Amino acid sequence: MSTRLDLFLDVVQHGSFAKAAGVRNIDRSALSKQIKILESDLGVRLLNRSTRALSLTDAGKDILKQAELVRELLATTQRLAESYQSTPKGLLRITSPSLFGKLYIQDAVNKFMAEYPDTHIKLVLEDRRADIIGESFDIAFRVGPPRDSNLIARKLADNNTAILASRSFIDTYGEPKTPEELIKLPAIIYSNGEMTFNKLTISDKPMSDQMETHIISGRLEVNDLSVLMDAVEAGLGFSQRSLFALDRNIKETDLVPLLTNYKLPETNWGLYAVYPHRNQTPLVKLFIEAVQEVIGSPPIWESYIDDYKSMYR
Repeated sequence: MSTRLDLFLDVVQHGSFAKAAGVRNIDRSALSKQIKILESDLGVRLLNRSTRALSLTDAGKDILKQAELVRELLATTQRLAESYQSTPKGLLRITSPSLFGKLYIQDAVNKFMAEYPDTHIKLVLEDRRADIIGESFDIAFRVGPPRDSNLIARKLADNNTAILASRSFIDTYGEPKTPEELIKLPAIIYSNGEMTFNKLTISDKPMSDQMETHIISGRLEVNDLSVLMDAVEAGLGFSQRSLFALDRNIKETDLVPLLTNYKLPETNWGLYAVYPHRNQTPLVKLFIEAVQEVIGSPPIWESYIDDYKSMYR
């Protein structure tokens, strides 16, 4: 029954049989059949079904609370059992922003699985902000701390930025000396559906603490950071980018940092490993340490712009 209660919890959290079945990678009809068996075993209806929506019955609301407790108890039991295993093993479900995953998480996965051959990993790379608990991820790597108080975050690195353009872009448009000159030039805009980065916040004068926000515009808008970086390197526009989006020293890509004598605002949008339980499993702890080793401390990307520490200060 615990498995069917877990499936019931998935259906409620995702709001539909179709979405829950997709996450579980099972047929919708098979999932619906399991919920009907659960209702039959319990002797009560849990869900009001219609062609447009699902809703909980009164019994369903009370049993949902118990299903949540059962899931947490099983997870705690699993973590306890894993803590007694001498050889790390088991399944890790991981999600990460696409570019960060390709540049750093994949490298950590390769090394981790080679070191611990009894581990299995499901890696999902996407820029959508996944529901960690609802989609049963063990770890999420995110830019910025979590907004959900049920999640625990460990900061891995600062997330500093630079305004970058290619030398061919500068040859075409000239090198801007002020923010006002810069925003007149074409930018590459990043938009992932949840947010669009079409603003530049920067000091009003060199080394000033007074910040101003400018609207930027360009001919190209993309939802993939690797495509954006390719477009910047191709000279199609400038972009303010997190340093982790770089994969090598910018001298090798003919990129140039712009307006380095101006200040960029300090933020807490670091890179974090986020997980849903304070008592993390050994696998979660070990994998986070593997990622930290790959990115370094300080992170390797801070060496990709020479003398970066003297810029934007």
